[in-house]
Amino acid sequence: MTKNTAASGAVERNGSVFAIMDEYPVTLGHLLVIPIRHTPDWFSMTEAERLDADQLLRVLQARIRADDKKVTGFNVGSTCGDVAGQTVPHAQIHLVPRRSGDIADPRGRVRGVIPEKRIY
Repeated sequence: MTKNTAASGAVERNGSVFAIMDEYPVTLGHLLVIPIRHTPDWFSMTEAERLDADQLLRVLQARIRADDKKVTGFNVGSTCGDVAGQTVPHAQIHLVPRRSGDIADPRGRVRGVIPEKRIY
């Protein structure tokens, strides 16, 4: 893996994908892993792109944990389609570092897209 390649602002690259800092981070260190090839969402990524993304997510997760001992968890996810809230029509996978106390009750994060379904 080589740093500072692919798209402008890339912090890391692995084969067919690269990582950038999220422009609207949920937490400090929030990254996006993005395929170089234009493709609408995670489901349209090739198997090779998904494997490259998985490898890059693991490298980035380990780096974040090594650099910030307060990070004790992560949210990893992708939004697919307008109805799901996708605003950029290009595949991207979010890697969101989590720290104890960054939210009062972290349960139900993915379920939180529909607030009344969040806590179960």
